[in-house]
Amino acid sequence: MSHITQAPLDRLPVALAPTQSVTLHINGQDHTLQIAPWTTLLDALREYLDLTGTKKGCDHGQCGACTVLVDGKRINSCLSLAVMQEGSEIQTIEGLGTEENLHPLQQAFIDHDAFQCGYCTPGQICSAQGLLNEGKARTEAEVRELMSGNLCRCGAYPNILSAVMEVLTNEESGTKNLKPKEDVGQWAAGATKPDMAPVEPAK
Repeated sequence: MSHITQAPLDRLPVALAPTQSVTLHINGQDHTLQIAPWTTLLDALREYLDLTGTKKGCDHGQCGACTVLVDGKRINSCLSLAVMQEGSEIQTIEGLGTEENLHPLQQAFIDHDAFQCGYCTPGQICSAQGLLNEGKARTEAEVRELMSGNLCRCGAYPNILSAVMEVLTNEESGTKNLKPKEDVGQWAAGATKPDMAPVEPAK
């Protein structure tokens, strides 16, 4: 019986992924990256710029955790290629406020305890800012509908709603900043209008 031994195959050289230079204007600053053309905006933010406030959830545009603002409009950054956003004004949660000067939505989320684990919170806040920029929501039902693309697996929806409604009400009344700290308590957790009793969890 004859035995045939096949000679080892030569390994093909590993081809490096092609890259190109992309300049993104993020939170008021230009960043030039050398990235593959198929790199999503989400991965560019997290993996190349260390802007990890934008979260990767489903990576399919179904949860809203990766929401950022592009030219003032909210988008799912996991569904957009970074190269598509050259020349656009990109704003992430890191660009909305600072520790010393929180954005009104950030302060409202704290005051209303509008988060639990916090993973979806950056996307919720960016989406809420996009909603305010659109100017289409006026009622509680409209806010719920237009924020429905942002999921909260912890179920903090009543408190998220009350936080957004407070800022929306303040903006409509011409007050861009939140009320002083001593007045914020008039908005109870889960409330959708001032002086409303706290929303009790279902038994």
